Amino acid sequence: MTELGPATGPLAIEPVWLNEPHRWRWSGGELSLTVDANSQFWRHTHFGYSRDTGHFLGTRKSGEFSAQVEVQAELAAERDQAGLMVRLDAERWIRCGVEQIDGKAAMGSVVTHGVSDWSVSWLERTPEWLGVRAVRRGDCLIIDYALDGGPWQAHRMAFLPPALRAYVGPMAVSPKGEGFDVRLRGWNLRSI
Repeated sequence: MTELGPATGPLAIEPVWLNEPHRWRWSGGELSLTVDANSQFWRHTHFGYSRDTGHFLGTRKSGEFSAQVEVQAELAAERDQAGLMVRLDAERWIRCGVEQIDGKAAMGSVVTHGVSDWSVSWLERTPEWLGVRAVRRGDCLIIDYALDGGPWQAHRMAFLPPALRAYVGPMAVSPKGEGFDVRLRGWNLRSI
């Protein structure tokens, strides 16, 4: 992925940024960032545009894996979202995480194979921390979420070509708003 540049800071697994935010820092095992305004990952469907301007801190990973992170976000505007991304290239990727929809927090995911689709699981309450987990097995990505350290709940299963190496890591977008602050902790990526 030539559009990714080298990361800076003491990150143990050497991820690289796609669209590095203007303000971010890594401290004490936690990534904090201010999401830039008008940042988005989307391709064509319904809105008629294709944007690849969201923030993504990806680590290259092949084979089957489990990735998870906890997200605390000050969602401010419609469609603000923070969580995880699994990315093969600009036309094949999946993003998932806590999202603001109609003034409420939800677990949302966008699956893109040339064009984007969108799915939502309404949350029973707004969590302080939302756990997001993506497990790649065979030709699928299984996406789960957990409210404040509670049990994992199923959100979605989506197709992901099995033989291709992916970039995996934290992601955030603010397509309609002026940006927001987000903290991500407990980042874990392991082979299974």
